[in-house]
Amino acid sequence: MKPATSSIPLLGFAAWSGAGKTTLLTRLLPILRASGLEVALIKHAHHDFDIDHPGKDSYVLRQAGASQVLVASSRRMALMVENPPDREAAPVLSDLVARIDPGRAGLILVEGFKNEAIPKIEIHRPQLGKPLLCTDDLNIVAVATDQPEAIPQGTRVLPLDEVRVIAAFIGEYFGFSGLETDT
Repeated sequence: MKPATSSIPLLGFAAWSGAGKTTLLTRLLPILRASGLEVALIKHAHHDFDIDHPGKDSYVLRQAGASQVLVASSRRMALMVENPPDREAAPVLSDLVARIDPGRAGLILVEGFKNEAIPKIEIHRPQLGKPLLCTDDLNIVAVATDQPEAIPQGTRVLPLDEVRVIAAFIGEYFGFSGLETDT
């Protein structure tokens, strides 16, 4: 697998399903944003998904055969791209990163794509009964967990429920200022 490359720093959040990736990110994003950092996010969806709704013009036009539909207003825009129905390949992170506007992002957070060769924070909840990813993935730079004693010695451990500590780690890791903890 070709590693994702970007002039914008990339940080992945990797975990087994149900560990709380989205929950952590929804708590982390406001802190990063409050520090003045513009953050883009790429999320891997494992299932067929749709952000468009039946009855909307964009949906009707896509269903009629448009392979790309860009919907834009003064507040937001969304690009929907139809992949051929016979396409079995998973999305390629480097292709998705190339679609991010570098003028509007100082950091790209990546949810999922746990096999990509990018720096990642693993979210680990031992009660899920899933193995640690950090034991086999040298790209994991820290593990956010609610049970630090379950993490191997020598691994950077972050408290899962202390989002400001995780934000400070990100600031330290990438050399961003303004992400220090209050303590």
